[in-house]
Amino acid sequence: MDGAASIAFTGADGTTRLDDLYHRAPLRVLFPTPAPGDVPLAALVTTSGGLVGGDRLAVEARAGAGARAMVAAQAAEKVYRSTGADVDVAITLAAEDGAWLEWLPQETILFNGARLRRRTRVDVSPGGRLLAGEILVFGRTAHGERLTRGLVHDRWEVCRAGRAVWSDSFRMEGDLTVPLAHPAGLDGATAYATAVYVGDDAKDRLADAREGLGGPGVRAAATRVAGVLVIRWLGTNATAVRRSFGMFWAGFRATVAGLPPSLPRLWHV
Repeated sequence: MDGAASIAFTGADGTTRLDDLYHRAPLRVLFPTPAPGDVPLAALVTTSGGLVGGDRLAVEARAGAGARAMVAAQAAEKVYRSTGADVDVAITLAAEDGAWLEWLPQETILFNGARLRRRTRVDVSPGGRLLAGEILVFGRTAHGERLTRGLVHDRWEVCRAGRAVWSDSFRMEGDLTVPLAHPAGLDGATAYATAVYVGDDAKDRLADAREGLGGPGVRAAATRVAGVLVIRWLGTNATAVRRSFGMFWAGFRATVAGLPPSLPRLWHV
């Protein structure tokens, strides 16, 4: 499969409108009614029910000047066992002057033997703000399966006005039992999550990002790198990581953007 989706919002007179939309199977974009007082919501759906080796997805989301919007996953994404080919996912996000854009994922569940390459590229103009994240689950833990082999290569690239300011690459390949179990690696974690906040005020939001992090069975921390806030979670219980991630997101968007301290209904389904 070679799926694609492109979503663009524009803002004028305090109102956000859809400016451009394109989607190609297996990706589809829906527009649920947001909660009162919240921003317009685009829900990204993978109609195939999961990804297999050789599949490619390309997603672009842009908030034009003055626009405020959220793009959220409709459900967790499953990456199935591969016989050798990689799943390739490219995500491109942009927020222009005065814009607010959220890229809210649900879990990417890696079946044992899955091979995933994903790149998330963020570009934020001066005056723009963007909150983006991802959650990885190492195996079908509810079924007792652990990820022991495969490929995970998850990359982030953050730019301000086209200039690269931060990049990060998380990569494991082959026998994954050692990096997943080693105390200097993931120390037995079954889930790992990242959130990134980019904006002119990011340098002043570290204390806000650290508010209420963590929880039972979850280790979490926030730091500031080159004016970019980076928040990470690690835990032995995927549900607990998801819960902590969601609580952070709801609280942070309320504090930073004055939005309702909640997530879309689809997050809770």
